[in-house]
Amino acid sequence: MKSAASNGSLIRRWQRDKWLYLLLLPGVLYFLVFKYIPMWGVVLAFKNYQPFLGFMKSDWVGMEHFRNFFQNPDFVKLLRNTLLLSLYNLIFFFPAPIILALLLNEVRIALYKKAIQTLIYIPHFISMVIVASISYVFLTTEGGVVNGLLQQFTGQKINFLADPEWFRPIIILQTIWKECGFGTIIFLAALAGVDAEQYEAAIVDGANRWRQLWHITLPSIKSTIVILLILRMGDVLENGFEQIYLMTNALNREVADVFDTYVYLMGITQGAFSYSTAVGLFKSLVGVFLVFTSNYLARRFGQSGIY
Repeated sequence: MKSAASNGSLIRRWQRDKWLYLLLLPGVLYFLVFKYIPMWGVVLAFKNYQPFLGFMKSDWVGMEHFRNFFQNPDFVKLLRNTLLLSLYNLIFFFPAPIILALLLNEVRIALYKKAIQTLIYIPHFISMVIVASISYVFLTTEGGVVNGLLQQFTGQKINFLADPEWFRPIIILQTIWKECGFGTIIFLAALAGVDAEQYEAAIVDGANRWRQLWHITLPSIKSTIVILLILRMGDVLENGFEQIYLMTNALNREVADVFDTYVYLMGITQGAFSYSTAVGLFKSLVGVFLVFTSNYLARRFGQSGIY
């Protein structure tokens, strides 16, 4: 009887919310077709894929590709470069949208605030190819704006684009310029939900703007910061292929090679499909582990996780 009642209730809910489910359908199909079905391709990581034999008839090799990858001298270099870039992103880029959102939240003139938001959102929609081109125009030693100023004031030039020491700072600066403004959207939405009566009570108690920020604003968006930090941990081994590839050259390759470019090099240019799939699967498994671990630690310390 309970089963029949639950089935009837389920049918009634479907009939009542059928248009909502219809709106949900495109999103479900997108993730099904482009996210879940392609996951079957990870089987290649455990096979010696030969195009003329096909996907199913290629020989199984087990963990061979993983062993070869971990024993490869390039593994340590790739891991070091990838983790350093991710660490710099966490230190310099992750707090940038938060700080910018807090500054924008203090702007009281609506027209001025909207104008600033529009200007800082624009770089997000610019192609990374354009960003790399702008970087080249500014930093090249042959007529670059920055080197022109350096030569005028110091009499010297710095080859920013070829010097390995400048590769990571350039990547971080590009990321901050391109994504910082757009990243403020989530934090501004969280700040909009802060109860204004708390600020009024703080003013009555004599709290200045800094005290209001520290004791009201930041605690109110703390859960949002924690959730985004957890999600960010899942991308520790993801540095973005396009940006790194465009800024890599023969002189800075030692510090520029990361897992993303290595997968492209081995899989596309050298045709090692199974090996590159194993590398990509390793990245994904590390990301999943870090998400679960950071979520567990967040909940352990009394914060709300993503589940």
